[in-house]
Amino acid sequence: MLSVPQIKDNKDTVITGLLKKKFKQAEETIEKVLALDDARRSTQKQQDDLLAEQNAASKQIGQLMQQGKRDEAEAAKARVADIKAESKELGDKLQQYTEQLTQLLYTIPNVPHERVPEGATPEENIEVETGGSKPSLPPTALPHWELIKEYDLIDFELGIKITGAGFPVYKGKGARLQRALINFFLDQALAAGYTEYTPPLLVNEASGLGTGQLPDKEGQMYHATADNLYLIPTAEVPITNLFRDVILAESELPVKCVGYTPCFRREAGSWGAHVRGLNRLHQFDKVEIVQIARPEDSYTILEDMRRHATGLLQLLELPYRVIVLCGGDMGFTSALTYDLEVWSGAQERWLEVSSVSNFETYQSNRLKLRYKPEEGKSNQLAHTLNGSALALPRIMAALLENGQTPEGIRIPKALQPYCGFEMITK
Repeated sequence: MLSVPQIKDNKDTVITGLLKKKFKQAEETIEKVLALDDARRSTQKQQDDLLAEQNAASKQIGQLMQQGKRDEAEAAKARVADIKAESKELGDKLQQYTEQLTQLLYTIPNVPHERVPEGATPEENIEVETGGSKPSLPPTALPHWELIKEYDLIDFELGIKITGAGFPVYKGKGARLQRALINFFLDQALAAGYTEYTPPLLVNEASGLGTGQLPDKEGQMYHATADNLYLIPTAEVPITNLFRDVILAESELPVKCVGYTPCFRREAGSWGAHVRGLNRLHQFDKVEIVQIARPEDSYTILEDMRRHATGLLQLLELPYRVIVLCGGDMGFTSALTYDLEVWSGAQERWLEVSSVSNFETYQSNRLKLRYKPEEGKSNQLAHTLNGSALALPRIMAALLENGQTPEGIRIPKALQPYCGFEMITK
């Protein structure tokens, strides 16, 4: 979340940035933050003044008793009792202001980086890179939801029977292809210097607050209410929270983590042809990369992470494009986000397969994730970054559609050692 000093020192810049992100209540909310902070500071000063008066009166009581001035000592005792009562009232008020301020700060999105373009819709995002060639498929080419039936790779009906819509059952070569992609992505991350983690799939409320998924305004997280735990929407949440309340040495940075997990998203309100088959699921697999960095290094690292993800797409021989999201299409917590999309040959549309984002200090301020500079300066908030490398469902959709031939579905060369087969045949 934004810090109060960050808001006070850069008020106009913060408001301008929030308006770029289409946060309509920007000016009103920032003014409310500053008013609450003023009230909190004023109350704190009153309490501090009372404490100083109490300490002085308590000292005076002993002196008056030694001097035999019992009546004056008793009056001082009565004043100390009054001060304690007033101080308690101020303490309660101070706690109330602090809680109100914290809850209000939770509602304010991150300020976008200056490179973020203006815009409100996906159509206003800016393409910054393309790679690969779109396949030339015959008019009879099938979309992936037909191919998975024809080749018996995934069973959506069984998933509906067991759980509900959006929870597919992978089987046979479909399951093997899924496992191959996971291992391929993990091995590529390990080769790039990431350390692998296998985190829990449920997190507590503090973890959701730490990375900005809570308060969950859109109702996208599955909530296990009996234990007040949340199914993770991405491995970003548990992996980044490994470093909650941690002070790292500067020499430890950057920290590079990778993890494979299933991901769970309610996707409330999703419907229509664009969510058919693997295009949008409630449960899906993803390999996530996370880095913790010094502020001066984080945007160089963001580009490295973007190149890592696009390198995977190149190895998978998938045509792709990279877009930088405009202010109105960005996530709540991000300062700058690249989306990576692959071309779906049979659907003839771009499918998002990765978001690579820099959160600057937005998450680390919530997490109290800091590092100690080697020069002996005070502890500093680190920058956090993460990216999908990669999300599997739409990758599989594009591989199936783009790789279809009269003989079967061709597997990219880089993936063949992981699959154990070169073609998927009927």
